[in-house]
Amino acid sequence: MSRIIPDLNSRSREILRKIIDAYLETGEAVGSHTLSKQLGLELSPATVRNVMSDLQDAGLLYSPHVSSGRLPTEAGLRFFVDGLLEVGRLTEDERSSIESQCAAQGRNSQKTLEEASRVLSGLSNYASLVVVPKADVRLKHIEFVALGPDRALVILVTDDGAVENRVIDIPVGMPASTIVEATNFLSARMVGKTLEEGQNQIASELSAHRQELDILTQRLVEAGMATSAGEGSGAVLIVSGTERLLDDVQAVEDLERVRALYGALETKESWSWLLDATRGGEGVQIFIGAEDELFNLTGCSVVVAPYTNSKEQIVGAIGVIGPTRLNYARVIPVVDYTAKVIGRLIG
Repeated sequence: MSRIIPDLNSRSREILRKIIDAYLETGEAVGSHTLSKQLGLELSPATVRNVMSDLQDAGLLYSPHVSSGRLPTEAGLRFFVDGLLEVGRLTEDERSSIESQCAAQGRNSQKTLEEASRVLSGLSNYASLVVVPKADVRLKHIEFVALGPDRALVILVTDDGAVENRVIDIPVGMPASTIVEATNFLSARMVGKTLEEGQNQIASELSAHRQELDILTQRLVEAGMATSAGEGSGAVLIVSGTERLLDDVQAVEDLERVRALYGALETKESWSWLLDATRGGEGVQIFIGAEDELFNLTGCSVVVAPYTNSKEQIVGAIGVIGPTRLNYARVIPVVDYTAKVIGRLIG
Protein backbone atom coordinates (compact mmCIF):
# COMPACT_ATOMS: atom_id res chain seq x y z
CA MET A 1 0.00 0.00 0.00
CA SER A 2 1.59 3.28 -1.07
CA ARG A 3 1.12 6.21 1.28
CA ILE A 4 1.70 9.91 0.69
CA ILE A 5 3.56 11.34 3.69
CA PRO A 6 3.02 15.09 4.19
CA ASP A 7 6.17 17.22 4.38
CA LEU A 8 6.06 18.72 7.88
CA ASN A 9 8.58 20.97 9.55
CA SER A 10 9.99 20.15 12.97
CA ARG A 11 7.47 22.37 14.79
CA SER A 12 4.49 20.72 13.11
CA ARG A 13 5.89 17.25 13.75
CA GLU A 14 6.43 17.98 17.43
CA ILE A 15 2.93 19.37 17.90
CA LEU A 16 1.42 16.40 16.07
CA ARG A 17 3.45 13.99 18.20
CA LYS A 18 2.28 15.67 21.41
CA ILE A 19 -1.36 15.49 20.36
CA ILE A 20 -1.11 11.81 19.44
CA ASP A 21 0.86 10.90 22.57
CA ALA A 22 -1.93 12.45 24.65
CA TYR A 23 -4.60 10.68 22.60
CA LEU A 24 -2.93 7.28 22.98
CA GLU A 25 -2.68 7.79 26.73
CA THR A 26 -6.07 9.31 27.51
CA GLY A 27 -8.21 9.15 24.38
CA GLU A 28 -9.03 12.83 24.81
CA ALA A 29 -8.59 15.85 22.55
CA VAL A 30 -5.84 18.37 23.27
CA GLY A 31 -6.24 22.13 22.99
CA SER A 32 -3.77 24.83 21.99
CA HIS A 33 -3.38 26.29 25.51
CA THR A 34 -2.44 22.88 26.95
CA LEU A 35 0.01 22.24 24.12
CA SER A 36 1.61 25.64 24.48
CA LYS A 37 2.41 24.88 28.13
CA GLN A 38 3.63 21.35 27.41
CA LEU A 39 5.99 22.35 24.62
CA GLY A 40 7.94 24.72 26.80
CA LEU A 41 8.82 26.81 23.76
CA GLU A 42 8.25 30.42 22.85
CA LEU A 43 5.01 29.51 21.15
CA SER A 44 1.79 31.27 21.98
CA PRO A 45 -1.53 29.41 21.99
CA ALA A 46 -2.43 31.34 18.83
CA THR A 47 0.69 30.06 17.03
CA VAL A 48 -0.01 26.49 18.16
CA ARG A 49 -3.62 26.88 17.04
CA ASN A 50 -2.46 27.93 13.56
CA VAL A 51 -0.21 24.86 13.30
CA MET A 52 -3.07 22.63 14.43
CA SER A 53 -5.26 24.16 11.75
CA ASP A 54 -2.62 23.40 9.12
CA LEU A 55 -2.39 19.80 10.35
CA GLN A 56 -6.15 19.53 10.12
CA ASP A 57 -6.07 20.85 6.55
CA ALA A 58 -3.46 18.18 5.77
CA GLY A 59 -5.91 15.49 6.96
CA LEU A 60 -3.87 14.51 10.02
CA LEU A 61 -6.13 15.98 12.71
CA TYR A 62 -9.80 16.66 13.19
CA SER A 63 -11.91 18.57 15.68
CA PRO A 64 -14.57 16.41 17.38
CA HIS A 65 -16.52 19.50 18.48
CA VAL A 66 -16.58 23.19 17.65
CA SER A 67 -13.98 25.17 19.63
CA SER A 68 -12.52 21.99 21.10
CA GLY A 69 -9.08 20.46 20.89
CA ARG A 70 -7.89 18.13 18.16
CA LEU A 71 -7.70 14.37 17.74
CA PRO A 72 -5.66 12.42 15.19
CA THR A 73 -7.29 10.98 12.10
CA GLU A 74 -6.31 7.49 10.95
CA ALA A 75 -3.97 9.19 8.47
CA GLY A 76 -2.44 11.10 11.38
CA LEU A 77 -1.92 7.88 13.31
CA ARG A 78 -0.31 6.32 10.24
CA PHE A 79 2.07 9.29 9.92
CA PHE A 80 2.91 8.93 13.61
CA VAL A 81 3.59 5.19 13.40
CA ASP A 82 5.69 5.50 10.25
CA GLY A 83 7.70 8.59 11.12
CA LEU A 84 7.40 9.76 14.72
CA LEU A 85 7.00 6.66 16.87
CA GLU A 86 9.86 5.63 19.13
CA VAL A 87 9.45 1.88 19.50
CA GLY A 88 10.19 0.56 22.97
CA ARG A 89 12.51 -2.30 23.84
CA LEU A 90 11.73 -5.38 25.87
CA THR A 91 13.66 -5.95 29.05
CA GLU A 92 15.72 -9.09 29.50
CA ASP A 93 13.18 -10.31 32.06
CA GLU A 94 10.34 -9.88 29.55
CA ARG A 95 12.27 -11.74 26.86
CA SER A 96 13.05 -14.58 29.25
CA SER A 97 9.43 -14.71 30.38
CA ILE A 98 8.15 -15.02 26.79
CA GLU A 99 10.65 -17.77 25.99
CA SER A 100 10.12 -19.80 29.16
CA GLN A 101 6.32 -19.67 29.07
CA CYS A 102 6.13 -20.63 25.39
CA ALA A 103 8.78 -23.36 25.76
CA ALA A 104 6.95 -24.90 28.73
CA GLN A 105 4.66 -26.77 26.33
CA GLY A 106 7.52 -28.77 24.79
CA ARG A 107 7.22 -29.91 21.18
CA ASN A 108 3.43 -29.67 21.02
CA SER A 109 3.09 -26.74 18.63
CA GLN A 110 -0.65 -26.35 19.22
CA LYS A 111 -0.11 -25.93 22.97
CA THR A 112 2.89 -23.68 22.34
CA LEU A 113 0.81 -21.38 20.15
CA GLU A 114 -2.05 -21.30 22.65
CA GLU A 115 0.38 -20.32 25.39
CA ALA A 116 2.03 -17.74 23.12
CA SER A 117 -1.38 -16.21 22.51
CA ARG A 118 -2.02 -15.92 26.25
CA VAL A 119 1.45 -14.48 26.88
CA LEU A 120 1.03 -11.90 24.11
CA SER A 121 -2.35 -10.80 25.43
CA GLY A 122 -0.98 -10.49 28.95
CA LEU A 123 2.08 -8.44 27.98
CA SER A 124 0.24 -6.15 25.58
CA ASN A 125 -3.03 -5.80 27.52
CA TYR A 126 -5.00 -6.33 24.29
CA ALA A 127 -6.67 -9.28 22.59
CA SER A 128 -4.22 -11.49 20.71
CA LEU A 129 -4.60 -13.59 17.57
CA VAL A 130 -2.65 -16.60 16.35
CA VAL A 131 -3.34 -18.24 13.00
CA VAL A 132 -2.31 -21.88 12.67
CA PRO A 133 -2.58 -23.30 9.12
CA LYS A 134 -3.02 -26.96 10.00
CA ALA A 135 -3.12 -28.12 6.39
CA ASP A 136 0.67 -28.59 6.45
CA VAL A 137 0.67 -30.83 9.52
CA ARG A 138 1.42 -34.47 8.73
CA LEU A 139 -0.51 -37.36 10.18
CA LYS A 140 1.45 -39.65 12.51
CA HIS A 141 -1.28 -42.04 13.56
CA ILE A 142 -4.93 -42.79 12.79
CA GLU A 143 -7.03 -45.39 14.52
CA PHE A 144 -10.64 -46.46 15.06
CA VAL A 145 -11.68 -47.62 18.53
CA ALA A 146 -15.11 -49.14 19.14
CA LEU A 147 -17.10 -47.34 21.85
CA GLY A 148 -20.24 -49.43 21.70
CA PRO A 149 -22.52 -51.23 19.26
CA ASP A 150 -23.13 -48.15 17.11
CA ARG A 151 -20.29 -45.70 17.77
CA ALA A 152 -16.54 -45.51 17.27
CA LEU A 153 -13.79 -43.10 18.23
CA VAL A 154 -11.46 -41.80 15.51
CA ILE A 155 -8.05 -40.89 16.94
CA LEU A 156 -5.87 -38.55 14.87
CA VAL A 157 -2.29 -37.81 15.97
CA THR A 158 -0.19 -35.33 13.99
CA ASP A 159 3.59 -35.08 13.86
CA ASP A 160 3.55 -31.96 16.05
CA GLY A 161 2.07 -33.98 18.91
CA ALA A 162 -1.51 -32.73 18.62
CA VAL A 163 -4.22 -35.32 19.31
CA GLU A 164 -7.80 -35.04 18.09
CA ASN A 165 -10.56 -37.47 19.11
CA ARG A 166 -13.86 -37.53 17.25
CA VAL A 167 -16.88 -39.79 17.72
CA ILE A 168 -18.63 -41.17 14.63
CA ASP A 169 -21.70 -43.34 14.10
CA ILE A 170 -21.15 -46.84 12.73
CA PRO A 171 -23.56 -49.61 11.68
CA VAL A 172 -24.85 -51.57 14.64
CA GLY A 173 -22.86 -54.73 15.30
CA MET A 174 -19.87 -53.90 13.12
CA PRO A 175 -17.29 -56.65 13.74
CA ALA A 176 -13.90 -55.86 15.25
CA SER A 177 -12.13 -57.23 12.16
CA THR A 178 -13.78 -54.53 10.01
CA ILE A 179 -12.56 -51.78 12.33
CA VAL A 180 -9.02 -53.19 12.14
CA GLU A 181 -9.17 -53.45 8.34
CA ALA A 182 -10.38 -49.85 7.97
CA THR A 183 -7.64 -48.63 10.31
CA ASN A 184 -4.98 -50.48 8.30
CA PHE A 185 -6.32 -49.15 4.99
CA LEU A 186 -6.26 -45.51 6.16
CA SER A 187 -2.94 -45.83 7.98
CA ALA A 188 -1.18 -47.20 4.92
CA ARG A 189 -2.28 -44.24 2.82
CA MET A 190 -2.42 -41.30 5.25
CA VAL A 191 0.41 -41.67 7.77
CA GLY A 192 3.32 -39.43 6.82
CA LYS A 193 1.17 -37.24 4.60
CA THR A 194 -0.78 -34.05 5.19
CA LEU A 195 -4.49 -34.59 5.64
CA GLU A 196 -5.15 -33.11 2.21
CA GLU A 197 -2.57 -35.36 0.52
CA GLY A 198 -3.92 -38.45 2.25
CA GLN A 199 -7.53 -37.66 1.45
CA ASN A 200 -6.72 -37.09 -2.22
CA GLN A 201 -4.90 -40.42 -2.46
CA ILE A 202 -7.68 -42.34 -0.73
CA ALA A 203 -10.35 -40.75 -2.89
CA SER A 204 -8.52 -41.86 -6.03
CA GLU A 205 -7.80 -45.38 -4.72
CA LEU A 206 -11.05 -46.19 -2.98
CA SER A 207 -12.90 -47.12 -6.16
CA ALA A 208 -9.99 -49.33 -7.26
CA HIS A 209 -10.07 -51.25 -3.98
CA ARG A 210 -13.82 -51.68 -3.71
CA GLN A 211 -13.49 -55.33 -4.66
CA GLU A 212 -11.01 -55.87 -1.80
CA LEU A 213 -13.06 -54.09 0.86
CA ASP A 214 -16.46 -55.23 2.02
CA ILE A 215 -19.33 -52.76 2.26
CA LEU A 216 -18.94 -52.11 5.98
CA THR A 217 -15.21 -51.42 5.67
CA GLN A 218 -15.84 -49.03 2.76
CA ARG A 219 -18.35 -47.12 4.86
CA LEU A 220 -15.94 -46.90 7.79
CA VAL A 221 -13.07 -45.72 5.57
CA GLU A 222 -15.30 -43.04 4.05
CA ALA A 223 -16.39 -41.96 7.54
CA GLY A 224 -12.74 -41.69 8.56
CA MET A 225 -11.99 -39.56 5.50
CA ALA A 226 -14.90 -37.26 6.27
CA THR A 227 -13.74 -36.93 9.87
CA SER A 228 -10.16 -36.02 8.93
CA ALA A 229 -11.51 -33.49 6.42
CA GLY A 230 -13.59 -31.72 9.06
CA GLU A 231 -13.16 -28.31 10.60
CA GLY A 232 -9.85 -29.23 12.18
CA SER A 233 -8.06 -29.66 8.84
CA GLY A 234 -8.18 -26.01 7.89
CA ALA A 235 -6.58 -23.01 9.51
CA VAL A 236 -7.22 -22.52 13.21
CA LEU A 237 -7.61 -19.10 14.81
CA ILE A 238 -6.58 -18.90 18.46
CA VAL A 239 -7.89 -15.80 20.23
CA SER A 240 -6.93 -14.82 23.78
CA GLY A 241 -7.91 -11.89 25.95
CA THR A 242 -11.19 -11.06 24.20
CA GLU A 243 -12.45 -9.57 27.46
CA ARG A 244 -9.83 -6.84 26.99
CA LEU A 245 -11.76 -5.60 23.96
CA LEU A 246 -14.33 -4.24 26.42
CA ASP A 247 -11.76 -2.22 28.39
CA ASP A 248 -12.03 0.76 26.04
CA VAL A 249 -15.83 0.77 25.75
CA GLN A 250 -17.10 4.19 26.79
CA ALA A 251 -20.25 4.62 24.69
CA VAL A 252 -22.87 2.71 22.71
CA GLU A 253 -20.90 3.16 19.48
CA ASP A 254 -17.87 1.57 21.17
CA LEU A 255 -19.98 -1.44 22.09
CA GLU A 256 -21.17 -1.73 18.49
CA ARG A 257 -17.54 -1.63 17.37
CA VAL A 258 -16.70 -4.56 19.65
CA ARG A 259 -19.72 -6.50 18.40
CA ALA A 260 -18.60 -5.94 14.80
CA LEU A 261 -15.13 -7.12 15.74
CA TYR A 262 -16.43 -10.32 17.32
CA GLY A 263 -18.38 -10.97 14.13
CA ALA A 264 -15.29 -10.46 11.99
CA LEU A 265 -13.23 -12.81 14.14
CA GLU A 266 -15.78 -15.59 13.70
CA THR A 267 -15.33 -15.68 9.92
CA LYS A 268 -12.80 -17.86 8.13
CA GLU A 269 -11.85 -14.79 6.07
CA SER A 270 -10.13 -13.45 9.18
CA TRP A 271 -7.73 -16.38 9.17
CA SER A 272 -6.69 -16.08 5.54
CA TRP A 273 -6.53 -12.28 5.78
CA LEU A 274 -4.08 -12.40 8.67
CA LEU A 275 -1.82 -14.82 6.81
CA ASP A 276 -1.97 -12.76 3.62
CA ALA A 277 -1.20 -9.62 5.61
CA THR A 278 2.06 -11.08 6.90
CA ARG A 279 3.10 -12.23 3.45
CA GLY A 280 2.62 -8.72 2.08
CA GLY A 281 5.80 -7.39 3.68
CA GLU A 282 8.68 -8.19 6.00
CA GLY A 283 8.47 -8.17 9.77
CA VAL A 284 5.70 -6.56 11.77
CA GLN A 285 2.76 -5.21 9.78
CA ILE A 286 0.51 -2.49 11.22
CA PHE A 287 -3.02 -1.83 9.99
CA ILE A 288 -4.90 1.15 11.35
CA GLY A 289 -8.68 1.45 11.14
CA ALA A 290 -9.98 1.32 7.58
CA GLU A 291 -6.58 0.31 6.15
CA ASP A 292 -7.39 -3.38 6.54
CA GLU A 293 -10.12 -5.00 4.48
CA LEU A 294 -11.45 -7.33 7.15
CA PHE A 295 -11.68 -5.13 10.24
CA ASN A 296 -12.32 -1.79 8.51
CA LEU A 297 -15.77 -1.43 10.05
CA THR A 298 -14.64 -2.13 13.59
CA GLY A 299 -12.49 0.97 14.19
CA CYS A 300 -9.60 -1.21 15.34
CA SER A 301 -5.90 -1.52 14.68
CA VAL A 302 -4.07 -4.78 14.04
CA VAL A 303 -0.36 -5.38 14.68
CA VAL A 304 0.67 -8.72 13.18
CA ALA A 305 3.88 -10.58 12.38
CA PRO A 306 4.62 -13.90 10.66
CA TYR A 307 6.33 -16.83 12.28
CA THR A 308 8.43 -19.14 10.14
CA ASN A 309 9.67 -22.72 10.19
CA SER A 310 13.28 -23.91 10.01
CA LYS A 311 13.21 -23.35 6.23
CA GLU A 312 12.26 -19.68 6.71
CA GLN A 313 8.82 -20.39 5.24
CA ILE A 314 5.89 -18.45 6.70
CA VAL A 315 3.63 -20.97 8.40
CA GLY A 316 1.41 -18.76 10.51
CA ALA A 317 0.79 -15.34 11.99
CA ILE A 318 0.54 -13.83 15.45
CA GLY A 319 -0.69 -10.42 16.42
CA VAL A 320 -2.67 -8.06 18.59
CA ILE A 321 -5.96 -6.32 17.91
CA GLY A 322 -7.42 -3.38 19.79
CA PRO A 323 -8.63 0.21 19.49
CA THR A 324 -6.78 2.57 17.14
CA ARG A 325 -5.17 4.17 20.17
CA LEU A 326 -3.07 1.10 20.80
CA ASN A 327 0.15 1.52 22.72
CA TYR A 328 2.09 0.94 19.50
CA ALA A 329 5.49 1.54 21.12
CA ARG A 330 4.79 -1.35 23.50
CA VAL A 331 2.88 -3.71 21.23
CA ILE A 332 5.24 -3.75 18.23
CA PRO A 333 8.32 -5.19 20.01
CA VAL A 334 6.17 -7.69 21.96
CA VAL A 335 4.58 -9.05 18.77
CA ASP A 336 7.90 -9.09 16.93
CA TYR A 337 9.80 -10.99 19.63
CA THR A 338 6.98 -13.46 20.34
CA ALA A 339 6.79 -14.34 16.63
CA LYS A 340 10.54 -15.02 16.57
CA VAL A 341 10.34 -17.21 19.68
CA ILE A 342 7.49 -19.25 18.18
CA GLY A 343 9.48 -19.76 14.98
CA ARG A 344 12.43 -21.14 16.93
CA LEU A 345 10.29 -23.43 19.07
CA ILE A 346 8.17 -25.04 16.36
CA GLY A 347 10.62 -24.74 13.45
